[in-house]
Amino acid sequence: MDIVVALLILFISVAGISGSLLALYLTSIPLNVGSYTGIIMIIGIIGENALFTFLQFSHSLKTSPAEESIVYAISTRLRPKLMTALGAIVALMPIALGIGTGAQLHQPLAVSVIGGFIIALPLLLIVYPSLLKVVFRKGGDFKGEG
Repeated sequence: MDIVVALLILFISVAGISGSLLALYLTSIPLNVGSYTGIIMIIGIIGENALFTFLQFSHSLKTSPAEESIVYAISTRLRPKLMTALGAIVALMPIALGIGTGAQLHQPLAVSVIGGFIIALPLLLIVYPSLLKVVFRKGGDFKGEG
């Protein structure tokens, strides 16, 4: 079961790249070191959020059924996810728009991070819980470590 969850988190993290690539394509910004850095940041942030959600889920699963544990984990982690995403999007928006001296240098990073976060929210709030529910429908006997 641990391997399935790890692969699930890896899948969700890598799926977040689609938002970054789509945003770069729509803005006609080529892939470069800055955009690659933004993509790596998105993979890490999505992976971290998915892991914390799973830790909350596995802790709750010890005392509740899988469906209730998923709802509890998502509702508990909703505010940190929204704060991270909205804070980053608002902070990077001037750079993505090219406002300010030297903003064009960091524009690919800002666009890729903003695009990644726009896709990350539905992935983490809808897709990830749905996949967790599928994985733990029959294998709800997972009693995580710690």
